[in-house]
Amino acid sequence: MADSKKNERDRDVALKFDPKIFDLLSKFEEVELEDVDMELGDLEIWIQPGAVAGPRAVVPTVVARKAKPTEIIQMDFVPPVETYPGRIAEVKLGATKGDGGTRGKSVVIGGEKSPAYYLFENPTPHPPVISLDVFDTRIPLAKAVKMHFGEVAEDPVAWAKLAVDKFKADMITLHLVSTDRLIKDTTPKEAAKTVENVLQAVDVPMVVGGCGDPQKDLKVFEEVAAVAEGERLLISTVTLDMDIERTAKAIQKHGHVALAFTSMDLNQARELNRRLFEFLPKERIVMDTTTAALGYGLDYAFTIMERARLAGLMGDPELQQPISSGTTNAWAAREAWIKLAPEWGPRELRGPMWETVTALTLLLAGVDLFMMMHPAAVKTLKDVISELTAGTGRGRPELIGDWVTLKI
Repeated sequence: MADSKKNERDRDVALKFDPKIFDLLSKFEEVELEDVDMELGDLEIWIQPGAVAGPRAVVPTVVARKAKPTEIIQMDFVPPVETYPGRIAEVKLGATKGDGGTRGKSVVIGGEKSPAYYLFENPTPHPPVISLDVFDTRIPLAKAVKMHFGEVAEDPVAWAKLAVDKFKADMITLHLVSTDRLIKDTTPKEAAKTVENVLQAVDVPMVVGGCGDPQKDLKVFEEVAAVAEGERLLISTVTLDMDIERTAKAIQKHGHVALAFTSMDLNQARELNRRLFEFLPKERIVMDTTTAALGYGLDYAFTIMERARLAGLMGDPELQQPISSGTTNAWAAREAWIKLAPEWGPRELRGPMWETVTALTLLLAGVDLFMMMHPAAVKTLKDVISELTAGTGRGRPELIGDWVTLKI
């Protein structure tokens, strides 16, 4: 009975507190009272659990300190090897005597079963080939190029011999630019005679290019194809705005190869290849999706070439052709040859580097045939190709761990 009365008395005292005190207690960890008189024997404040939402207690988290590593964990790395349903066609350029031509050698491009230099999946079946440019008439040349070829700039035969004998060109690209109506308007017969003369002067495989006029090029190609019958020339270029049937039949009849050119458009590349397939087998078609130079759209050129190669490997039958690059387009970039501030470096070095970087970039996209101009750029690209295709035996993996201390 006494306990019951005591509980009622305590409850009455608690009810006399201003309800705001509970709000204060819920917001602050400490309450200080001023000018307050209390006549109490014992003061006891109690809060029913759950009645007031107070601040949660923060329990410090103890994080165990990890021990400092003392050695590198040894693990085996296994590359993720993939297989692809498609394969790039193999195309032979140049015909030896055994093949009915007069070339001293032939070259084969294409044949890839994996993306470029995925050597952990498949070896590179045929290293990329480099063809040096020769023109059938004098054209404006950058000083860095003119110093090597200026003396032969008006003689395509001498130019071709210099490229092969001195600079060890694997192939020659003879550009018949004089056939342009706005330059010399050379006749198809005259152009064919030039091709015949160069074929007699050098014995490497050849690419023969026109002037870019679809109507004039068709007539020139027909004449050239007949004169060089059986030599397995790469006729450059066949485009969508040409008479494709007539051009392809001339190429097929006389035993040559077509270079199908489109301007950075995979749908156009498919269409052109599809139309050529009606007259030519895959083994007689190379495609060129356009080369844009460093600083002038190189990333776009790379992307289109890489997409074409991956599509071909994934089974797209219309994009399973070797890829050619007109890497000489790098000299169209004015930064490669004009005089600039000293921090740009000398033009004699800057120009070849511009062409080299353009070529090396597209090498990784899967280009099989490079048409180039400067001997130093050609040599650099050849050296890189040799290193990439030589296998793993020549590498020095022990040097990789010292990359932090490398000094340039």
